[in-house]
Amino acid sequence: MSKFFAFLDRMKLIDRWSLMRNTTKEDVAQHTMQVAMIAHALCVIENTLYGGKLDAEKAAVYALYHEAAEVVTGDLPTPVKYYDEDINRAYKNIERRAEQKLLDTLPNELKNAFSSFVQPDKNAAECAIVKRADKISALIKCVEEIAVGNNEFEKAYKATADELADAPEKSVKYFMDVFIPEYSGSLDDLLG
Repeated sequence: MSKFFAFLDRMKLIDRWSLMRNTTKEDVAQHTMQVAMIAHALCVIENTLYGGKLDAEKAAVYALYHEAAEVVTGDLPTPVKYYDEDINRAYKNIERRAEQKLLDTLPNELKNAFSSFVQPDKNAAECAIVKRADKISALIKCVEEIAVGNNEFEKAYKATADELADAPEKSVKYFMDVFIPEYSGSLDDLLG
């Protein structure tokens, strides 16, 4: 028997943005699905419009597992995780060990098939796309919270938008220009 998927199912129990006032709760499972969709879209945009050679399906699967360690570690807020180099290095070590703990719950005959997604080659172009998708997901959360009057997310919005503005992939700018503005609209706006 394997605990792997039972562990991953616990993503729905881990709240994100825990140090900030939220009008809407977001859990790691919701976030992961959104990042997978955005990563896939960024690859499709990059390939279709800008001549890229990215594997959109691989990026989506990387994204599905990009927060897998959090079922062991919980979600460490970004300001804490990146407070200084020592904390960041220590947390990356903890994440790596948590990922290995998860992989160790798999039957031996499946470990190799899943390890490349739970612990991907961080130099893969698709991993860079997942990082951008992760940031876009954070920006969307900020847009949604600000749209309903929660100014707690204004600084996070600015920092995230500034970081995304420096992204080298043209697909990121395209996504920001074409899709992000609609996230602040109401259902009536979307339907109208």
